[in-house]
Amino acid sequence: MAILLTGGAGYIGSHVLKQLLEKTEENVVVVDNLSTGNQACIDTLLEIRDFHFAKIDLDNLEMLEMLIERFGVTEVLHFAASIVVSESVQNPLKYYKNNTAKTTGLIELCVNFGVKRFVFSSTAVVYGEPSVNPIDEDASLAPINPYGRSKLMSETVLRDASNAHPAFKHVILRYFNVAGAAGDIGETFSDATHLVKVAAQAALGARDALKVFGGDYPTKDGTCERDYIHVEDVADAYLKALEYLKTHPSDTFNVGYGHGFSDREVVETMQRVSGVDFKVEMAPRREGDPAVLVANSAKIKRYMGWEPQCDDLEHICKTALAWEKKLHEN
Repeated sequence: MAILLTGGAGYIGSHVLKQLLEKTEENVVVVDNLSTGNQACIDTLLEIRDFHFAKIDLDNLEMLEMLIERFGVTEVLHFAASIVVSESVQNPLKYYKNNTAKTTGLIELCVNFGVKRFVFSSTAVVYGEPSVNPIDEDASLAPINPYGRSKLMSETVLRDASNAHPAFKHVILRYFNVAGAAGDIGETFSDATHLVKVAAQAALGARDALKVFGGDYPTKDGTCERDYIHVEDVADAYLKALEYLKTHPSDTFNVGYGHGFSDREVVETMQRVSGVDFKVEMAPRREGDPAVLVANSAKIKRYMGWEPQCDDLEHICKTALAWEKKLHEN
């Protein structure tokens, strides 16, 4: 009996892996092609307790099959994906291949080899430009970029597979803007586009300036508004989803705090906690960016008993900044 994490060396996957190792005694298998994940995260987490790591891509179905059989995998946490909205607009085929086609292959393997529970990393981007915020899980699904469409297609494949094979159950987690770090691990991708990380890099002088994309949105200060959620709270949602599936049917849940901050507010908060008045430049809107994305998270709180522990933008910025300093020191 084992849990398989795909993309377990990446940002969110590594934080979920950390909590699995600390809070459970389950055998864990991790696969990652290390294209954006980091071997150092794997090495750090191996100090907690042992797990099996394989550097492979999701299209290596022969190796995935061998791992599922060898370790008796019964649960899968699927993180591996391409996630940059602007890149998906420029290179959509990469996203349909990595996010939809490879996920479909993984799901087929899971069905064929008796995997019982599957937790899928989806995104608030599947909601597109919502007419109402906060957004609940029944809101219309109309993604406005290939990244969101590739994730929505994967959701459809997953639901259809569960409907056809009732023993194969799933939870879809649509999380909003994940940020922050857990001390000894964090986001390592140097070309990250996530605003909190970019702001931390600017505060440390790793960037000449921070660009805010779009100042003419229909929001309180003209910049995009997002629901920023600490990565440790997201990781906790994954552990709760695994427990939920043991006694409940397949379902979909938002993961967010229920309130948003504008780009300007995030920048100002990072400037305040860092004590650095770094340069900020306004830039044109990025294609594919919705104006506002804020979660209604009542459902996950009610059905899973999920209670956020890190709902504080200053805390999110401080942990991101501390991690970025650690990266620069190394």
